[in-house]
Parts: sequence; C-alpha cells; structure tokens
Amino acid sequence: MNRKKTVWTALLAAAVALGSTCVILAAAQATYADPTDIAKRICTIKSVSGSTLTLAPSSGPEVAVTVQSSARILRLGAGEKDLKNATPIQIGDLQAGDTIRVRGTTSDDGKSFTAMEVVVITHAAVAAVTDQIRQDWQKRGAGGRVESIDAAAGTVTISLPSLTAKKTIIVHTTKTTVVYRYAPDSAKPEDARLSSLPQIQPGDQLRARGDRNADGSEMTAEEIYTGVFPQFAATVKSVDASAGTISLQDLATKKIVELKITSDSQLHKIPAEMAQGFAARLKGGMPAGTPPAGGNPAATGSPSSAGSATTSSNNSQAGARPNGGWGGGAGGGARAGGFDFQRMLSRMPSSTLADLNLQKGDAVYVLATEGTATTPKTAITLLSGVEPILQASPSASQAMMLTPWSLGGAPAGDASQ
Repeated sequence: MNRKKTVWTALLAAAVALGSTCVILAAAQATYADPTDIAKRICTIKSVSGSTLTLAPSSGPEVAVTVQSSARILRLGAGEKDLKNATPIQIGDLQAGDTIRVRGTTSDDGKSFTAMEVVVITHAAVAAVTDQIRQDWQKRGAGGRVESIDAAAGTVTISLPSLTAKKTIIVHTTKTTVVYRYAPDSAKPEDARLSSLPQIQPGDQLRARGDRNADGSEMTAEEIYTGVFPQFAATVKSVDASAGTISLQDLATKKIVELKITSDSQLHKIPAEMAQGFAARLKGGMPAGTPPAGGNPAATGSPSSAGSATTSSNNSQAGARPNGGWGGGAGGGARAGGFDFQRMLSRMPSSTLADLNLQKGDAVYVLATEGTATTPKTAITLLSGVEPILQASPSASQAMMLTPWSLGGAPAGDASQ
C-alpha cells in the first residue's frame, strides 16, 4: 500500500472513530502528516457561507475555516481510499453534514483555520471504512485492565478478566500508535480525545487493536482507547425517577454514590432463576459448560459491532463475541467455569428505570463513567436482581466484571483466544 493510501486510510479511521468530533492532526499524530503539512482537521460541516465553513466539534467552540481561492476541493467516492481517484468539486458543492478533511494552517487560539485543501468523505465511503474497521476490531482487538506501564519501553501490560488463571497481554506501542482517552463523563469513542502513553494509568480499562504474536501474549498496537470506568456493587438508598438519578451506597467503600441515568444507560433486571443459576455456578454446584437457568447456549449470534444493537433498545453494542459459545473472547466479561456473564447480558432486553422499580435496600451492580468533581457518575450498565450472585461467593463481583466497549458502544469485538 502506498504512503498516500496509508495516510488516507488512517484519516478515514479517525473520522469513523471520532464521528463529528473535530480533531487537529498535527504534532500529536505527526507520523500521519506530510512534512510540509501544518495541520489537518477531520470533522463535520455545520454550515457553509461563501468561502467560510463552520465546523462544529462535539464539545468546545465552533471552528471557522476560510477556504483559499487556490485551495483544492475534492470528493472521495464510495469505496475509494486514494486521493488520485477523487473528483474535483467547487466550494458550492459542500453541504452541512458533510464529513471533511481540511489541510491548512490553524490560528494560535485554535478557533480559525485557513484551508489549502478540502476533501469530502462521502457517507458511503465512511460506511465502507466503518465496516472494515469494525471487522478489524473483531479480528485483532483485545482489552482488559491496565496492570502496569513501562514508558521507557513503550509497553502497557493488561490483565484479562478471568476467574481462573490470570492472563496478561503486553501491548507494545510505536511512534505510529494512536492513543485516545475517554472523556470522564462518556463511554462513546466520539467523545474521546487524543492522548499519550504517559496518560495511561494502572487500573484504567484499555482496548487495543493490532497484531499479536503466536501465543497471543503480546500485541503491537496501532490504536489504543483507554479510560476510567468504575464498577461496583451497591445498595439503593433512594431513586428520583423524574430526575433520572439514583443514590447508592457502595458495598465495598460504604460511600454514597450519586448516579445519573441517561438514554444511553443500559439497565437490566436479571431474572431470579437466572441469577440463582449463575450463583450456583460460582459455588461450583453445576458442571462446567452448563449455562445458568434461563440462558440459551445455542443463541451465540454473529459478531456484533459498535452501534449495532442486538437486544438493546437504544442501538448500543450488545456484546456478542466472534468465537461464539459460552467461553467468551478476549477482553469480554469474566467467566465462571466457561460461562460468560457478559454474554448472558447481551441476550437480555434493556429495561427502563420504571421497569426496574428499585426500592431502598435493593442490590445492584454498576458500570459507570468516571465523572468529575462537579458532575456525578453516569451509568453505562446497571444490573438489578443480583442479590443471589453477590451472596454466592467472594468472587461474585469479579465474575460480573463488565466492559464499556461490549455494552456501551466503542471499538467493537475481540479476537478469540
């Protein structure tokens, strides 16, 4: 693959991963830019007025782009990745909602931009690359909790959730590895920001895509997403359904946690029979490979991808794994003797806060965003009906380990182990 094609594929990947986010591709991603480039932006047009484009990032101020009269304006067709096949167009052909890559110079305050080149990425082209990237995450993705970082060696060691022998993967980075960090109040990749290896911390959840060695113990990452996503067992103190908030007491720390429920939060009530069956698995009372009552080992489904729902009413990722069966995949939920708890959840319909009918003292298990000093944590996943599981074993919380990527909508899929 020639250099231009490699660069454009990387830029398309950034457009897919960041959606409408407007990102500067300069020093942070210098290896993707030509030496003569000052900056590049990939984002969505909000409006067009004469020779001025207004770009609207998902957060922060809008950016005004002045298109020079000598600027080259191109449209890349569906399935094309090489600029030599792009079609020249006029500025009047640009429309609000178009995804574009702009090359030029940026002002000191970052609020304006002078464009020397504008390339329109058609929706069909974005869709084609989206599908390609999803499939690649399925084949070459892995995820887990960060154990340690060796900045000098450029490596991150992650552990995969498991109730059996501990398994780790050493993730190697190179000068071309792109690192993103999730926003403290979102598990969506489009809200993630460019980051760096030193910003990764032990305890972070990390997803990486790249090539692995023969035994799968090491990976050379092309792309990394990382962030803080607390998960904990708690009891309900109070519920304000109208405000979409729940007050909880963390069972481990005894601290009160205020939790916000949004339209993106996935709420599930585990049926009593299913919870008791899983609890029996934790106690060792069922043969290996047997799903808990209410489960369906035949319904393994097809590999799912970010943004394509299978059971969720809000079109979020449902968490199916490419290797099928009840064993799960890399970076998925922990397994109890071969049973994948997260796979069980992927087959359950989402509920509303009213459906759960939570009462004071009810036990729940929560996966949430990090939150900030001034904003509460936001529920990514909240499970009720978990009392039998929490009572079954000290390892119950480990058995229910969740990942925001398989249940919340981010780079999708995991390579099988």
